[in-house]
Amino acid sequence: MRLKRIRLRQIRMPLVHHFETSFGRTHERRIVLVEVEDGDGAVGWGEVTCGEAPFYNEEWVDAAWLVLRDFAGPRVLGTEFSSADQIGSLMAVVRGHRMARGGVEAACWELEARRTGQPLWQLIGGTRDETSSGVSIGIQDTVPALLDLIAIEVEAGYQRIKIKIKPGWDVEVVRAVRERFPEVPLMADANSAYTLDDLQVLKALDEFDLMMLEQPLGHDEIFDHAALQRELRTPICLDECIRTDHQAAQAIRLGACRIVNIKLGRVGGYAEAIRIHDTCRDAGVPVWCGGMLESGIGRAHNIALSSLENFTLPGDVSASKRYWKQDIIEPAVEVSPDGRIGMRDQAGLGYALDMDRIDALTERCEDLT
Repeated sequence: MRLKRIRLRQIRMPLVHHFETSFGRTHERRIVLVEVEDGDGAVGWGEVTCGEAPFYNEEWVDAAWLVLRDFAGPRVLGTEFSSADQIGSLMAVVRGHRMARGGVEAACWELEARRTGQPLWQLIGGTRDETSSGVSIGIQDTVPALLDLIAIEVEAGYQRIKIKIKPGWDVEVVRAVRERFPEVPLMADANSAYTLDDLQVLKALDEFDLMMLEQPLGHDEIFDHAALQRELRTPICLDECIRTDHQAAQAIRLGACRIVNIKLGRVGGYAEAIRIHDTCRDAGVPVWCGGMLESGIGRAHNIALSSLENFTLPGDVSASKRYWKQDIIEPAVEVSPDGRIGMRDQAGLGYALDMDRIDALTERCEDLT
């Protein structure tokens, strides 16, 4: 394969309801989509999953556009490659910016799947024909509002509830949730909001029988997480800390976590995600797929990734309607009454693109040739 064109497209999508984490509140998403085209006219689509500001990690939308246009894109244009798993190495000279590079890499995987007539989930080696769906609920204005939202999602059949926490919105909030929903599989996500000075607060969460506590400490604190895990009964799940297979192996060896969240963008695409998956599988560490408020394209990629055998815990891949009044794929992603999403048999992502909707949402577009 040889890419003759990369089209960058930035869209703006308003969320159905704001989403708040420990580092801020989001009302709408600005998303960079990547469309790649080969010499035969076949195309593939990917999504850059970074936020509007460099709060989750160092990447943000405007920087991703420049990295793609000026550095990552030119590294792959016109270069022969036999498989999409080679794309990451072509862009490896670019330090960091894994979400930007991952958007190109994901698009190339979808291109290969379309060229070979395979569903993407089968091309990457997936073995699960459905994935279990959990739901992530942001910080709310009041505890009663949070409880009402959880009741809606439990009724909808989601297999796991994740709530965001931060200092001042933690132990008593989790206590209220657990008292209202004593049997619901529950986890808490701190998005790096705490330090080891907060040990007693974090230890207090042990009484609530959480599935996991996700990324409580700094985004690059593997050693401190190892120290914290020794103090907690609750399994720690690492998210922001794990960008490479090497970091996953380090964290497991140090005892810094018992679960790993794999986000396709955070690790730079499928090739690295598969390596992390395999390392965790071989170590007996379960993984699950996290979300970044993706559009339908990113959501479809997450579904494909979740087909790998060690994705045994419910992920953040939920129905399109939870986030968007109208998605950009057809059909929209739906979740069954028992909280599952089936893999699709069509080639590539398995979903059609609503190009009229994409065009209507587009703020800027640029072709690299």
